[in-house]
Amino acid sequence: MPKYLIEASYTREGIEGVMRAGGSSRVEAVTEAVASVGGKLESFHFAFGDHDAIVIVEAPDNEAAAAVALTVNASGGATSRTTVLL
Repeated sequence: MPKYLIEASYTREGIEGVMRAGGSSRVEAVTEAVASVGGKLESFHFAFGDHDAIVIVEAPDNEAAAAVALTVNASGGATSRTTVLL
């Protein structure tokens, strides 16, 4: 299955959600979103710098990865950028 790098930056709402529900709730949310398109979360890392989270996922195809990105962005808690990994 193809792999994708997702770089996410939390919005103010997203930061408040992490503070309220904890970081593991974000990992669970991403795991569920990726599983809903037939994919799998490989790794999730909180980070300092331009992005708050660095995520590696496997997804069946580009359309499935795009669906995850749209779900993340539509939530209002984060903005994300997805890169296809070779």
